[in-house]
Amino acid sequence: MKHYLVIFFISIIVTRLCAQNNAHTSEGAFTQFMRLSDSISASFPEDDIKTFRRASFSESQLQTYLSLHFQRLDLLKSFKGHHSFILDSYLHSGNWFREVGFPKESINSYRDFFNYYQKNESRLAPAEIKGYIEMQTYARSMLAESYAKLGILDSAAKEHKENIKFTKNRGYIYYPSAINNYGLFLYWHKKELDSALYVFNKAYAIVQEQFSKHTLIGSIRDNIADIKFDQQNYSEAHFLYSANFEFFKIAVNEISLVKDIPRLISAGTQLVTTNINLNDLEEAQRVFNDLEKIVHFQSQINDLETGSKLEFLNVKESLYKKLDRIEEAYHTSEEIRHLSDSLQQIANNIDKKWQEELNDVTIDRIALNFKLERIQKENKIRSQRNKLWFSGLLSSIFIILLVALIINRRQHLINAKNKQLLAEQRLENSALKVEQLNSEIKSKERDLSDFAIKLTQDQDWAMELADKLEAIKQASPKDRESLLQELDLAIANKVNVDSDTQDFFNRLDKLSDAFYSKLTNSYPNLSKNEIRLCSLIRLKIESRSIATLQNITLASLNTSRYRLRKKLNLSEDIDLDFFIYNM
Repeated sequence: MKHYLVIFFISIIVTRLCAQNNAHTSEGAFTQFMRLSDSISASFPEDDIKTFRRASFSESQLQTYLSLHFQRLDLLKSFKGHHSFILDSYLHSGNWFREVGFPKESINSYRDFFNYYQKNESRLAPAEIKGYIEMQTYARSMLAESYAKLGILDSAAKEHKENIKFTKNRGYIYYPSAINNYGLFLYWHKKELDSALYVFNKAYAIVQEQFSKHTLIGSIRDNIADIKFDQQNYSEAHFLYSANFEFFKIAVNEISLVKDIPRLISAGTQLVTTNINLNDLEEAQRVFNDLEKIVHFQSQINDLETGSKLEFLNVKESLYKKLDRIEEAYHTSEEIRHLSDSLQQIANNIDKKWQEELNDVTIDRIALNFKLERIQKENKIRSQRNKLWFSGLLSSIFIILLVALIINRRQHLINAKNKQLLAEQRLENSALKVEQLNSEIKSKERDLSDFAIKLTQDQDWAMELADKLEAIKQASPKDRESLLQELDLAIANKVNVDSDTQDFFNRLDKLSDAFYSKLTNSYPNLSKNEIRLCSLIRLKIESRSIATLQNITLASLNTSRYRLRKKLNLSEDIDLDFFIYNM
């Protein structure tokens, strides 16, 4: 009955799911998606940078955004067509989750992007396919980064290698960029400096040859210099930082079309630090003066990032300490502390808020709320599904009847199988009884055989005795006396031997009772003489003495030992005496 109820409820759930899938048409789902997007964009436009910053959201705002966003992702599964729109939506979702610090959800969205692209690439126009080349390599790189943040380094390395393979024959800057990203993974996460340096040099050679004016060359050069610096190879690091400082003074970013000031300031501070480590304070001062002008100008136009300012102040403090300008170094240190405290306080407040309120538990809670909302909507339209429920009920009854027949048939087969096993067991018991009777018959046959051998031996002795009597009759009176004495002695010996031997075997049987039981249980086909032979061997009596006790020749004893080995099923490499000793 329990199985029937489970099957019944499963069939109901399947029916409900089918009804739900039919409830959302493709265009209806698309309209619903756009309505949700409009609600989101009212507070957080998707083209606004603040939408991708954790600090932009309060708790209630994040919950609202996540709830609407989960609903949008669920609606994407109902779309028919709109392939580019779906791909862009998955990309946006992956980017947003990554930027606000939810790497697990970011991985899911990027995975959805790649899975959908693979299934629907043939439905995209050639221009769309070309446009998604850059998006794919970017998404693959971000997917690897999310895996690395979670400590899943094998998956991260796999994604980097897939990206390198994908971009290898695509041309433009994607290929060396993918190689550079893999180098950063080896450098930052695997801490494999030599491997990372090899990868960076490979990317640098490609960019130098094909894209020497692209700002990527500065990024790769900076990565190589950082490794050289970590390896305390300050001379080579100095050359690379110096080249970067001059490069970023004039280089324009290919996307923003403006100078990358944070990179320029970073290159300058790294160059000053390297000069300090080389103890070239004059050159360090010269570079610092140049850097100070840049920082001052950016401050005046309100275009200096706090991180760049802090980087500049740190190298300023280091230089002043090296120049023994202690008071200026102290004031700089105070300025750094004040700026760091401000940044730390902001960071702590943000981290505390997100750690306590906006973590994975919040995502789970919001996802659950969304599911509850969806169930409530299903309840509202339940009245419209009477026909489907009726057909589902009929299907359930049919399934239950079918399963009942299957279970009944299965039980019938089990009963038949049990009867067959019982019959086989009885047949096997009968066979064992027959085998036991045959064994007893063979044992009695062996006893008769042993008795026949004994009779033969006695007859041989009697014939030998008759020959001696005939010799006495024919002997002279002089020799007859001595022959009679020999005959008398032979008869006495025969009587004594039989009596002593019988007494010996009686004692042997009593002493070996437990051994006999074990032996006969294991080998019921052994004769009495063979059992006694085992006992004599177990007592470590020599073969010649055993032959005398059994009143047989040594050759006959060897034949008996051979027959005993066969009955004990001993292979040629097992010694008979050793086997009996250890029983």
